[in-house]
Amino acid sequence: QAAKRGRQIVDAKCARCHAIGRTGTSPLALAPPFRVLSQKYPLRNLEEALAEGIVTGHSDMPVFRFTPAEIDAILTYLSSISTP
Repeated sequence: QAAKRGRQIVDAKCARCHAIGRTGTSPLALAPPFRVLSQKYPLRNLEEALAEGIVTGHSDMPVFRFTPAEIDAILTYLSSISTP
């Protein structure tokens, strides 16, 4: 259920720019597909950023803040689609 809820959250908040599934390209070229995030760093490293608002080096990324339950769901979903 957590992964399903995570999918719903990223679909609503992130899919405009990021590829959120196991395949496909991101609608915004600068936005990495979520399935490869675990190749860059441990997904749990996103926990604080998701709680406090992710700040990036470009203005296209809106600031989102998530609750602990939403963060757990998002990270569960990201883990489920991550490619090795």
